[in-house]
Amino acid sequence: MATTMAKALNTALADALAADDRVVVFGEDVGQLGGVFRITDGLQARFGENRCFDTPLAEAGIVGFAVGLAMSGLRPVVEMQFDAFAYPAFEQIASHVAKLRNRTRGALSVPIVIRVPYAGGIGGVEHHCDSSEAYYAHTPGLKVVTPATVEDAYSLLREAIDDPDPVVFMEPKKLYFASADAELPARAEPFGRAVVRRPGRDATLVAYGPAVPVALEAAEAAREEGWDLEVVDVRTIVPFDDATITASVRRTGRCVVIQEAPGFAGVGAEIAARVQERCFHALHAPVLRVAGLDIPYPAPMLEHTHLPGVDRVLDAVARLQWDDQPDPRWAAQGSAA
Repeated sequence: MATTMAKALNTALADALAADDRVVVFGEDVGQLGGVFRITDGLQARFGENRCFDTPLAEAGIVGFAVGLAMSGLRPVVEMQFDAFAYPAFEQIASHVAKLRNRTRGALSVPIVIRVPYAGGIGGVEHHCDSSEAYYAHTPGLKVVTPATVEDAYSLLREAIDDPDPVVFMEPKKLYFASADAELPARAEPFGRAVVRRPGRDATLVAYGPAVPVALEAAEAAREEGWDLEVVDVRTIVPFDDATITASVRRTGRCVVIQEAPGFAGVGAEIAARVQERCFHALHAPVLRVAGLDIPYPAPMLEHTHLPGVDRVLDAVARLQWDDQPDPRWAAQGSAA
């Protein structure tokens, strides 16, 4: 059945609201309008204004309100309209949402889902195209989920809503309306399980969220060069699945990590470090990264130069030292593509 990620997310929210009276959905314009991207379309009409409602444009207040509701026994699902709009709420997220279980020695949990439309690819401007997953991943107490397919969008959101602890659910905007033939799964997908999207033998491409389609396209294009590339979709940054990625890289001996966020101190750097620690004796080349540029998000006409694309991925693969001679470009360009 042809559907979209946006529709899958809408269905997941509707199914969660129908299954559990404790679930409430709220945020900026999510009620009557159905959200900027219409992810909550029709939910208020179906479930009423007490279950799906609008809030003021005050992200810290939205998350703080969710904390109180969660402490009182509800399961709030809140939407940050765009990734960078969540920054005013970060004090609530880092100081309270992430820490309440530990602070109360397990007496309290806050089963909150914070939905964050993130990343670029839509011709947006600054504040509308950030990729802030590293901030959340570096905050102990939060789970960070990054679906890349229609099926995962549905199943991982259902799992997030059922989770007893807070989840930051990162939704790649540019994948919202891409149509795919998919059957929504009957059960939720457990966190912490990466998946091999494409098997290969020569090198492993590790990606998450909006970078997964780029990795798959690059792997297909690499066939013309005679490279057989494996693609691993991380799916959940926290908890992280070391085993699947380690097994892949030990088999292929080479690894390129792809992320849309700026490269410095990003999730890709953490993945590269973990691969190096666990696969050092199996590696035939250094682990490389392909990432967004280390600059504020550019104007729409420059977006294509900022985002990691197929050409940059293939260039990184070409630098994986396919023979015993060091690539002279290493000295000039370093290890990040």
